[in-house]
Amino acid sequence: MKKYEIGYTTGVFDMLHVGHLNILRSAKEQCNFLIVGVSTDELVKEYKGKSPIIPFSERLEMVAALQCVDMVVPQIDRDKFAAWENYKFDAMFVGDDWKGNELFIEVEKRLNKEGVEVIYFPYTKNTSSTILREKLNVI
Repeated sequence: MKKYEIGYTTGVFDMLHVGHLNILRSAKEQCNFLIVGVSTDELVKEYKGKSPIIPFSERLEMVAALQCVDMVVPQIDRDKFAAWENYKFDAMFVGDDWKGNELFIEVEKRLNKEGVEVIYFPYTKNTSSTILREKLNVI
């Protein structure tokens, strides 16, 4: 039996790579139903200052095709509490590169009050869409 009923995680998932798979697989191992929020192009540009290489509709489709993902939803903002109000997950999975971030400290407090656990997974070292983008720029 899995520890959580509904799990939730989010990401850009630009240039899908093994780090993304590690988090999604680890999340699914702990919950019966995994919901994944895929950041829209507009949201990514707003908070990262650059557009993803792969368009939103394609990123959404790729994440939806993964066996470990039960449902994909657009992430139109970074309000995790609003996401909880919509999906009523009992666990939120996050890469540990966000641990200690002001946004997540506050989110974690609010979600904990609702009985939601925030679980941090180890960030896959040496693999990220940013690193891939930098390597492509060298070619």
